[in-house]
Order: sequence, then structure tokens, then C-alpha cells
Amino acid sequence: MKIIILCIVYFITLPAWTKTTLYYNINGYTLTAQAKLKHFSAIQFSDDKVAKLFQKNDKLPNDKALIKINGQGKTMLPGLIDAHGHVLSYGLSLLQVDLNGTTSEQQAVNRAIKFQQQNSNKAPEQSSNTKQNNWLLGRGWNQVLWQGKQYPQAISLDEYFKNTPIWFKRIDGHAGWANNKAMTLAGVSKQTLTPDGGEIIKDKNGNPTGVFVDNAMALITDKIPPLSQQQIKFALVKAMKSLASVGLTSAHDAGISNSNIKAYKSLVEENNMPIRIDAMIDINDKKINQLLQQGYFSSPDDKFIINSVKISADGALGSRGAALIKDYSDQHGNKGLLLYSPKKLDLLIKTVLDAGFQVNTHAIGDKANKIILDLYEKYLTDPYKKALRNRIEHAQVLQIEDIPRFAKLGVIASMQATHATSDKNMAQDRLGETRILGAYAWHKLLAAGAIIANGSDFPIESPNPFYGLHAAVTRQDNQNSPKNGWFPEEEMTLTQAFRSFTLDAAYAGHQEKIIGSLEKGKKADFILIDQDIFAIDAKNIWKTQVLETWVGGKKVKVN
Repeated sequence: MKIIILCIVYFITLPAWTKTTLYYNINGYTLTAQAKLKHFSAIQFSDDKVAKLFQKNDKLPNDKALIKINGQGKTMLPGLIDAHGHVLSYGLSLLQVDLNGTTSEQQAVNRAIKFQQQNSNKAPEQSSNTKQNNWLLGRGWNQVLWQGKQYPQAISLDEYFKNTPIWFKRIDGHAGWANNKAMTLAGVSKQTLTPDGGEIIKDKNGNPTGVFVDNAMALITDKIPPLSQQQIKFALVKAMKSLASVGLTSAHDAGISNSNIKAYKSLVEENNMPIRIDAMIDINDKKINQLLQQGYFSSPDDKFIINSVKISADGALGSRGAALIKDYSDQHGNKGLLLYSPKKLDLLIKTVLDAGFQVNTHAIGDKANKIILDLYEKYLTDPYKKALRNRIEHAQVLQIEDIPRFAKLGVIASMQATHATSDKNMAQDRLGETRILGAYAWHKLLAAGAIIANGSDFPIESPNPFYGLHAAVTRQDNQNSPKNGWFPEEEMTLTQAFRSFTLDAAYAGHQEKIIGSLEKGKKADFILIDQDIFAIDAKNIWKTQVLETWVGGKKVKVN
């Protein structure tokens, strides 16, 4: 018996076999716990965690067992974090008709025709990811970029796609464009009533034109055959590899279903998670009560976690679905849409908070933001519930008097810098000269003590975080327009923007102790890039190319 015990003790106390790597000759930047910029020239990590950072004059270890990598003087940053995106939708967008940037309805139709021609001869296992049993799906159209700025119509698709049901989501995901075949399969006709929180766009004779806004989209989407688990996993991995290729080592997946959760857990078991995912459960999932009862989830390697729930209060500004206190400046009589009544929003938020989950509520219009802040104020008098770090996703249009409430209530503003530079062509038309001063108000929020977690809302915007960093510090698009920035008084400093994509994004996911910066004991999540973003002209930040992406001490294969 003594021999057995001794063997067990010996086995337990054996040193763990670790792989230690020294990445040297680098131009490294990270943030301290006090959010001060720190420079380093080498990093040592063992397995998935940082062991030590080295300054320029520090003596480097010369252990022969070390794996050594020469960084050739390239710039290293902690892995960047996107605090709001849609991973499955992004993966599917890489497999569907891409309508981003189309300048006319006919050009959008032509892209659909070309896509179908290029994919019609693919094997079923290839095409099934894009067509979902003969439906032709796509995303990215934006009528604001078209002459006349009018919504598209089913008739323009019907000429070329009489027997193929089509569903193309608008760029913001808050409206969709269907052809008559899709509407017939969905049973939509002149007599179909518009559901609460949505709109069926109809012509002067009352006939559906093919465009469905917010809650009305379900009339069509409910008829699209669901993806299989294999298809979901395929799209998720494709998306995560693409995100890694632009320097993202973590993303907050905003509002996912139970089937999506199952796919992620399966990928965890298969050790096939290229980056970290912080998932928000969709409040509308049919199994929401069961998911809340199950409590938090975290994989052993912290690649997949669940501790929050996504609720949507209103629609989007571009489709005039954002809920405003007063009429849209460019459409009198329209104040946008609340997706739920204030009473129902109250019930949903209370349910999530009582279950101990962080609440992440989509609110774009000033009315939606005020309602959510009012409801948070009602419940966040409880210190435990306040400590959940509840968020407003987008926080896009705010009354000036509501801005200080974020810091006061401990509510995180989860915002997307590139939304401002994409929306600049229509936002002031929608809001007018006064309300626009409380829109995309990054500087005002930061000055009031709020925390901003930055992201992109991919696939609505490009997931490239360097586009976001550029937009945050210049208030310009990638053509560096407008010349002096759009409402430049709302710019962030580069350190503030960097913090919003690292430490504060990690904080927004309750992960600041493991990611968000490079320091001893944190995960070895970092990227190597081709230029020093802290030394170049800010107008060139968006051009940054990612050379390598490492997650948990392992280089991610992006192809």
C-alpha cells in the first residue's frame, strides 16, 4: 500500500511538461492595468500564458530549451477584441451573395445573377452552405447609396429569378428584400397584416413591394429551411479564421441561438476554435428559460464563454427603424419602431438580471436608449445587478442629458466606430442639426466617465479592427473623407481607441483578468503587424496588415 501511495505522490508532483517560447526583436505595445501605454521588445510565454515581458535593455534568457522566434523588428500588439459582431451571420455572408457597396438596385440584381451562375455547378456539400435548400440568400444592400435612395422591389428580382426564392438582408440586418417566389412560399399577400414592431412596405395599392422591416422579416425568414449543425460549424470556423486574419483574437457574438451554442460547444470538444468567443444568448430563443437555468458556461481553455443575454429594443437608423422621441427629420410622422413595448422590455430585463446574467441591450434611437437607461436605473440599485456590467449595444443616438447616466449607472457603451463613418451620409438627414450632437458621441461619453467597448457589428461593417481604430481617431472613412473629420470634436485619442479594442472590450466581457493586455499570467493572445500604428500618420492606420495572429500561445492558421 505504501508503494502505491508513493507512486501516486511522485506522479502528481512531476513537473508539467511545458513549451516555452521567446519572441524577441519586436516593437511591442500593450496597456498597463492603469491603461498607460507600455513598450516592450520581447515576450516569453509558456503554453497559453504570458511569462514575462522584456524591455529594450533587459538581458534575454539563453536557455537552450527555449523556442526562439525573431520578430524582425515588427510591431506586436495584444490581440484585438471586437465587442459586438455576429459570427454565424459573418460566416454565412462569406458564403452568400455579397451586396455590399452596390450603387444601384440593378447592380445588386446583377451580383445575384453572377453568384448563381458561379455556384450552380458546385457539389451539394459546397452549395448547401449558401443556398439552404434552393433559397438564394445574400446581404449588404443599402438603398441610401442608390440614386433616389428608394427601397428595392421584388419585381426587379422576379425578372431573373421566377422560381428561386430570394432573401437579401439590408446591410444593417434590420430589413430584408424578397422576391415574389419567397413571398408566395411565406403566404404573404395584400391581406397580410403588419406585425407589431415591424413594417411590410406596400405600394399605393396595398401590395407588398418585397421589403420587410424589423419584426416583419420573420414572415419570410421563418420559411427558410434551418441550417444543419454541420453547416453552422462550417460557417463559424470560416468566420473565426477570417476574423483572426485581420487581428481579432476574441469577439463578442451578439445574440445567438441554442443551435448555435451547440455548434460552438461541439467545436470546443473538437479543439477547433481558432479564436475566443464571448457569446450573448438571444432573448428570443425558444429555450431561453432553460439556457438561463443552466447558468454561465466557460470552456476549460476560455475559448468559449456565456454569461450574457442580448435584447433588442429598436431597429436601425438607416431603415428608419431606430426609435426616436421626435419624428425623423426626413420623414415626418415616423418616429421609428420599438420591437417590444416598454412593459415587455421591463419584464425581459428583470428576467435576465434575476437569473444573474449580464444584460446587453441593442438601442440605437434616443427613445430606445432613454427607455433602457430608465429600466437599468430601476434595477441597478441592487449592487449585485450593477456589478454585472450591463451594456447598451450601439448607444448610437443619445439625448445630451442621458450621456452622464452611463457612468453613473455603470452601464457600458458598446459602440462601433465605423458606424459613424458609414452613417455620415444619412445620419444628419435622419436626425437634424440638434439631435446629431448626441449621436456617435464618443468624446462626450468618455469625458463623462463612461467605458466604451469598441467593435464593428460585422457583417454590417468590415470586422477589420484597424478600420475601427482609424475611424475612432480621425472620424473619417477609408478615403479619409471628410477632410477634417465628421464632427471631429468626438474623436478619440489613439490610446483611448486602442483601449476600447483591448482592455475595455475585455472588461465588457468580464475577461480583463485573462485577456485585453499582455502581462504575466494573462493569455498569450497577440498579433504581429506590418507598421507601427503609434508612429504613423493616423490617416494610414486602416492600411495596417496583420502578419501573424496568436491565440493561447499558438499561431492561428487562417487558411
